[in-house]
Amino acid sequence: MPDTAVAVDAHHHVWNPSVDRHEWLDDPVLASLRRSFSMADYRIAAQAGVAGRNVVRTVVVQTLASVSETRDLLALAAADELVGAVVGWIDLTDPGCGDVLDELVAAPGGHLLRGVRHLVQDEADPQWLLRRDVLRGLRAVEARGLVFDALVRPAQLLAVVELAHRMPTLTVVLDHAGKPDLRSGHLRQWSDAITAMARAPRTRCKVSGLVTEAPWNGWRSSPIRQVVEHVLEEFGPERSMFGSDWPVCLLAAEWSEWADTTAELLSDLDPHDVDSVVCGTATDTYRLNLTTRSEP
Repeated sequence: MPDTAVAVDAHHHVWNPSVDRHEWLDDPVLASLRRSFSMADYRIAAQAGVAGRNVVRTVVVQTLASVSETRDLLALAAADELVGAVVGWIDLTDPGCGDVLDELVAAPGGHLLRGVRHLVQDEADPQWLLRRDVLRGLRAVEARGLVFDALVRPAQLLAVVELAHRMPTLTVVLDHAGKPDLRSGHLRQWSDAITAMARAPRTRCKVSGLVTEAPWNGWRSSPIRQVVEHVLEEFGPERSMFGSDWPVCLLAAEWSEWADTTAELLSDLDPHDVDSVVCGTATDTYRLNLTTRSEP
């Protein structure tokens, strides 16, 4: 570990709609995101740091259900030392998905593949994660020592809870704290599910993506503090991690605004616990190298 305190951004994206089709950006309310967001753009956004620390590593996360995008992200990570890990995509229902994972690991930058994610929130079946073919795919992920990032909404949280308990040796990371309904403030179902999920020891939770779950122009007055305090109480700082969700966060807040809010929400923690949330948990979960990177 470096001698000075540093930060890790456990969740951000890059994309270029002129190269890859992003159908989800067709939604008119997302028009401001319908442009290229590169690592150069990210560096400008993140230069303010978080909790008084410079961001020295990031985890770049897939946005498309595309193995091709994952290959591109791995090549990006190989070329840019700021990217310490990639969470990519494979078709978990494919009987040959283990072979696909092996091919990705063998590709340029493949040694930086640390996890996979599926946009479970878009699946009509709230029990999709528990389908036999999906569980087979997740066993292939687990067998290769990779993490599963779960992007779900509150209605799908119970399936994630059951998955985490059914596969106790698979590390399951809950993206965006399970997307609590910060618009309505109805948090009981979410709160109970978070408590249940945290009881599975290999679960982690990202303190990320909350500003866009709240009213975009009024997120500061939403119960974000209540959500973060519950996550920290149940998972503990050692299993919670900061993520910017840049550039999606720009719909409601600049990178620096969310980082400053996170620092404020963590201000009552002791320095060791702050370090866990803004650096240590992500470093351990995604096996990041915070010193000068070398090839495997």
